[in-house]
Amino acid sequence: MTSQPLSGLKVLDFSTLLPGPLAGLFLAEAGADVIKIEKPGGEDMRFYPPLHNGRSIAYELLNRGKTIQEIDLKTDEGRTAALTLVREADILVEQFRPGVMKRLGLDYDSLKAINPRLIYCSITGFGQNGPRRDEAGHDLTYLARTGLLALARGNSDSPIVPPALVADIAGGSLPAFSNILLALLQRARTGEGTYLDIALAEGCFTFQVFAQAIVAATGAAPENAEWLLTGGSPRYQIYPTSDGGLIAVGALEEKFWTRFCDIIGLGTDLRSDGADAQLVKQTIREIIGSQTTAYWTECLNEVDCCAVPVTPLHAAMEDDHFRQRGLFEHSLTLPDGQVIPALSVQIDPAFRRR
Repeated sequence: MTSQPLSGLKVLDFSTLLPGPLAGLFLAEAGADVIKIEKPGGEDMRFYPPLHNGRSIAYELLNRGKTIQEIDLKTDEGRTAALTLVREADILVEQFRPGVMKRLGLDYDSLKAINPRLIYCSITGFGQNGPRRDEAGHDLTYLARTGLLALARGNSDSPIVPPALVADIAGGSLPAFSNILLALLQRARTGEGTYLDIALAEGCFTFQVFAQAIVAATGAAPENAEWLLTGGSPRYQIYPTSDGGLIAVGALEEKFWTRFCDIIGLGTDLRSDGADAQLVKQTIREIIGSQTTAYWTECLNEVDCCAVPVTPLHAAMEDDHFRQRGLFEHSLTLPDGQVIPALSVQIDPAFRRR
C-alpha cells in the first residue's frame, strides 16, 4: 500500500500505559508517522508482564509501527527537542495529570503559538476541570465512580472484577482516536487546530444507555444483577456444565428462547416471562450442569438460538471464522526475531498498514 488515509501526518505521542498508546496505535495503523516520546529509560509499560527476553509483549503490541524517542522533558535540552518536533507535528497526544504539560511549557496555548494547526489531545481520568480532575484512578475505579460496576458487581462474598478495560479503551483510546479524526476534518475546513479534552470516566456512561433509560423512567438505577442484561433474566445468563465449562445464553428474542428451551428440554410451564425467574434459572442450571461442555456444544451447534460455549482466548484466536476474516494476519517481529500476531485493531483492511 502506497497511500493510507493518514499518510503524511506526524503525531507526537507523550502518553503511557494503555489509553493514549492504543489511540496512537490506531493512528499509526492508518498510516500516520507516530513518534512516541518516553522518559529516559522508557515508559512504565516497557516493564509490564508478560515479558519475553526482558521485553514486555503488551508494550510491543501497543507500539507497533511507532518510532520511539527518549527525551527528558525536565531539562531545557529536552524541552527544546520536544518543541522542535512540535513545529512540524499535526497531532499531539498526552496523558499526564492536568497541569503537568503547562509546567513543562508544552501546554496547548503555548504550542498553538508556534503551530496553530496542531491538534492537541489530552487524556485524563476525569478531564481538565471539575472537582475530581486531580483524582488518581485506574479502569476499575472509573467503573466504580460512574455506576457501571454497580450494575453487575457480583455478591459481597465474591465481587466480580470485569475482564474488559472499558474506561481505558472505550472512554480513552477510541474517543481520542475518533475526535482526532473529527478535528482533522475541521482543520481541513478552517486551517486551524484544536484542543481535545478526553476523560476516561465519561466513556463509562455511554455503556449505560439502557440503565440511564431506566433511571429516567423510574428515578432509580437497576439493582445489582437484576436487570435483563446483567443477570436478572434466565434468557441472558451464563450456566456451568458438568465438567467446569460454561454456556453463555443470549436468547432474548422469543424465537431464540423457544429453540433454546426445546434443545435443553425445559418444561413449557417455565418458559413464560411470568414464571419465577429464579426458579427458571435454577432449573436451567441443573439441566446444563448435568452434561459436559462438549455435549452441549454439539447440541447447540444444531440450532440457531444465541447460546454458545465460553471460549478461552487462545482458542478464540484459532477460530476459523476470525482467521478467515484476517484478524490476526498482521504480525509483529520482536527484537529477537520471534514473530507474533499484531494486536487486532478495527481499522478497515483497505486502510491498515501491513
